[in-house]
Amino acid sequence: MILTDTHSHLYSEQFNDDRTAMVQRAIDCGVSRLFLPNIDSSSIEGMLVLQKQFPENCFAMMGLHPTSVNENYLIELKNIETQLNQQKFCAIGEIGIDLYWDKTFLTQQQEAFKTQINWAKERNLPFVIHCRDSFNEIFEILDEMKDDNMRGIFHCFTGNLEQAKKIIAYGGFKLGIGGVVTFKNSGLEEVLKNIAITNLVLETDSPYLAPVPYRGKRNESSYIVNVAEKLSDIYQIPIEKIAEITTQNSIEVFGF
Repeated sequence: MILTDTHSHLYSEQFNDDRTAMVQRAIDCGVSRLFLPNIDSSSIEGMLVLQKQFPENCFAMMGLHPTSVNENYLIELKNIETQLNQQKFCAIGEIGIDLYWDKTFLTQQQEAFKTQINWAKERNLPFVIHCRDSFNEIFEILDEMKDDNMRGIFHCFTGNLEQAKKIIAYGGFKLGIGGVVTFKNSGLEEVLKNIAITNLVLETDSPYLAPVPYRGKRNESSYIVNVAEKLSDIYQIPIEKIAEITTQNSIEVFGF
């Protein structure tokens, strides 16, 4: 059984005491494909070190996270572009718009998002979207920039059925499903009952959003098994089939 964690911040300082053992636990559980989203210039080095340590399992993205977009965002974008020109990455990410914490730099977030979508198109790469309290703003940009060379993942999808269907209608996007689906009152289970599993990929967003029974604790990639078990219950198919389908879905996005 091969499970794929399409979104995990394994380079986070929360793993400084046991990072190697934590990654190995995931691999031992069958989570042998681990995709690492970048945050900003401060996270690049740790992410690349981890990819070098586990070259068969860890795959780095490159992008500027919307919560790191501020008055110096053009400098940050230049650093990201330099990295993209120096080496290969599996995706542009994570990018998008976050209006939960602060709306001060919305215009800058929109510009950074558009710039990075164009980089993805130019390089024929998928992009991974962070969308928090910003579906309308994200959709507006995607509608404006839509073409046949646009694919990726809506990371940590927690939207409603209408939003899920709009994402799927773009044609090249999967919904990233993580620990929230195991939360009793998330409402996500009812949405997924109306969405084919061919539209989903698994993720943890480690060290955040740990699934039940670890909710409130540090998340890690091995816990994606709990997410897969929940999808097995929702779709009434064996966990091995969940792993097979969602890993194949991730291959469609990332291309390998």
